[in-house]
Amino acid sequence: MKVVFHEWYREVYAADPAAAVGRLDGIITALRVSFEFVTPRPATEADLLLVHHPDLVERVKREALLYKIAALAVGGAIEAANRAVKGEPAFALIRPPGHHAGPASCWGFCWFNNVAVAVEKLRRAGKTGRVLIIDIDLHYGDGTDKIFARTPQVVYHHLSGTEQLARFFADHSDCDLVAVSAGFDGHVDDWGGILTTMVEYPLHSASGPS
Repeated sequence: MKVVFHEWYREVYAADPAAAVGRLDGIITALRVSFEFVTPRPATEADLLLVHHPDLVERVKREALLYKIAALAVGGAIEAANRAVKGEPAFALIRPPGHHAGPASCWGFCWFNNVAVAVEKLRRAGKTGRVLIIDIDLHYGDGTDKIFARTPQVVYHHLSGTEQLARFFADHSDCDLVAVSAGFDGHVDDWGGILTTMVEYPLHSASGPS
């Protein structure tokens, strides 16, 4: 698996908890032990307009640093999605988050909907058909739901509590791509107290991942 990451994600781009100093450090340290990191490019304005209204894009652009980081977060999701459709699992270690960003509005520390733009870009390019988006965040991704509410080819499902996914996956086995909107506020060290951290160490070498 490749981890999509950019050093700009460490920047303090806004005065909210999601942008706090050092917020990503723990997961960066854990993942670097076992996985190769790859660097994304920022999403273009045309990418953002695939799911967002121009007024929202222009509003975010007024804050130069915020726009830079938010567009790069979308670019990270696009990079991960492009790798996934080629059969290469990828995890986008990005911020700001995005599942509360809808077509024309945003809230909850989200500015652009990272997973929605990535999925729609693949769909427009004919690289995927039916898509299942699983959201593991504690909160419902109202933005993602609104974006795809009239798109039957994209199924959005918010994972609640300790719900098991086996039966749900069986009911949607015809999907070409599964995307995970991975907010980790359900972690035992955050609000949810459900998710735990498991670090896998490479067995083949003491010098790090190949």
